[in-house]
Amino acid sequence: MTTREQNVQAAADPRQTNIVPLGQARIGPNSGVVANTAALDVERSAREERSKAGILSPIGRAVAASESSKAETPRRRRDLEQDSYAATALGDVIDRSLHATMARFTLGLSPAALGGAYLDWATHLAASPGKQAQLIGKAVRKAVRFAHHAGQCALQGGMIEPCIEPLPQDRRFIGEAWRRWPYNFIYQGFLLNQQWWHNATTSVRGVTKQHENVVEFVSRQVLDMVSPSNFPMTNPEVLQRTIEQGGMNLARGMQNFIEDCERVVTEKKPLGAEQFEVGRNIAVTPGKVIFHNRLIELIQYAPTTDKTRPEPVLVVPAWIMKYYILDLSPQNSLVRYLTNQGFTVFMISWTNPDPDDRDLGMDDYRKLGVMAALDAVAAVVPEKKVHAVGYCLGGTLLSIAAAAMARDADDRLRSMTHFAAQTDFTEAGELMLFINESQLAFLDDMMWEQGFLDAKQMAGAFQTLRSNDLIWSRIVHDYMMGERKPMIDLMAWNADATRMPYRMHSEYLRHLFFNNDLAEGRCMVDGRPIALTDIRVPIFSVATAHDHVAPWRSVFKIRLLTDTEVTFLLTSGGHNAGIVSEPGRAGRSFQTMTKAHDEPYSDPDAWTIAAPRKEGSWWPEWIAWLEARSGEPIAPPAFGAAEKGYPPLADAPGLYVLQE
Repeated sequence: MTTREQNVQAAADPRQTNIVPLGQARIGPNSGVVANTAALDVERSAREERSKAGILSPIGRAVAASESSKAETPRRRRDLEQDSYAATALGDVIDRSLHATMARFTLGLSPAALGGAYLDWATHLAASPGKQAQLIGKAVRKAVRFAHHAGQCALQGGMIEPCIEPLPQDRRFIGEAWRRWPYNFIYQGFLLNQQWWHNATTSVRGVTKQHENVVEFVSRQVLDMVSPSNFPMTNPEVLQRTIEQGGMNLARGMQNFIEDCERVVTEKKPLGAEQFEVGRNIAVTPGKVIFHNRLIELIQYAPTTDKTRPEPVLVVPAWIMKYYILDLSPQNSLVRYLTNQGFTVFMISWTNPDPDDRDLGMDDYRKLGVMAALDAVAAVVPEKKVHAVGYCLGGTLLSIAAAAMARDADDRLRSMTHFAAQTDFTEAGELMLFINESQLAFLDDMMWEQGFLDAKQMAGAFQTLRSNDLIWSRIVHDYMMGERKPMIDLMAWNADATRMPYRMHSEYLRHLFFNNDLAEGRCMVDGRPIALTDIRVPIFSVATAHDHVAPWRSVFKIRLLTDTEVTFLLTSGGHNAGIVSEPGRAGRSFQTMTKAHDEPYSDPDAWTIAAPRKEGSWWPEWIAWLEARSGEPIAPPAFGAAEKGYPPLADAPGLYVLQE
């Protein structure tokens, strides 16, 4: 019998153990050790011969079937995984596409989020008979009060004191014409009805605070739509103007409406915005672009004094806006004001993202924006620390960068200034109405389809927050009175909005607004958490009293979240007009007070009582603060640093600001 035949027989008979491996000699008389590869060959050969002879044992058949199955399993599993992934991806695409289509008709508002809020309110109200009884009682009392007022109006010719006054910010019914019958009767009934609905939508036990705010907000929006001031026949001021002008105001209003519709359809800017041209009569402060990448251009402005402070000022504006809000006309340009006070100023000008930029994230804005700009400034003004300034979102991003720098022992900052910038988002005003899981998913799907959040979509959200001032009052003024407000530089800038990349805005809303990661120590930079308490440079924080984007009480929390010297300043005005508050502007005032790093915390109400009020612009106050933290003036630096890779590239304002 040959060796191979012996091996085959041994493989067929498990009791046979003394096997001579193929191609090998026995090592010793008692050795049963064989090479693994040889044993496998033997077993495989034996199975093949038995298979040909049809004499496989049940165990052998099971082993053969198992091996065959093993050979098939990876391919089958791979096919199943591919099918599962394709099905999941297809379902995700269908859902997202549907949501994005719906968003076009709902102005980006999630119907599910709105329905959930109303369901929460209606369910709890239905289960609250005590609250229902209160509302019935209030309705009866208001009806009696209104009937008494109507009777007094009839007896005294209508000239009596109103039974309910509008809220201080409600200016719809302040005209003298509203004091006459029957218009006082009409608007008083409207205000009583509005007050009752406020009572009905608030203070219902068990309703979550956000759902209560949403229901109250939406109900207020619906009531504002049907305000008597919005209809010519119930607005005495419109009627009076129509009689005086023989209806020509309505004819002009129709012309204004058609013109505005045509501009919206053709995507033109509002009427009069063409009077203001970037680089011609706005954003005209002289300077040079000394650096650019895919995200920013960095502008260095020309000095206007013989000597400048050694510490430069780097301004980080929000990318939701174009930078020239801080360099409008020469008379209200903060950039020009800084250079006139002897500071070297650098300004970041953000690109206007398109669908190709959809994957730019918050960390890209930090690295390619703030950190890249700091590197360039350090090359132009070496060995000098920087006064960093952040406006709105730019201030939030600057805080993230400053905290990461403090963690990593990067001490290039001398101070940090915030203009209407938030670092805690738990009390971020009425914008929080749009921040919940349902709404974020809806917005995320809308941005996912487009690759960005469009400027018009953002503008619509902000206008809704102040619908009386920005929507209905404009309809009355432009289309019923037939008048036009003259275009000013700030309004022209406001019409020149930018887009927000999908990934960045999604991260911003979810991690900062929704999860509040920055304030609560969960914000990650380079894979490690950062903390605002690590910041040690002094902070100057400016808030505006009537800010609907960054409410001043929310901005105030910088005093609570940091462990350094903080000077907080509260100025009159709103989010933009309060910041662009040049010296000499009438009706401006501010309060300011500094908290040392080891001083006890005081709440906003206590602060407003203790902080002294000063008349005029806050700009000189900030300049004095910067000067106290700067060195003696020296010769100004040259434009750029060509030898270090930062040559002057173009004249200010650059190219990115011109992108539509």
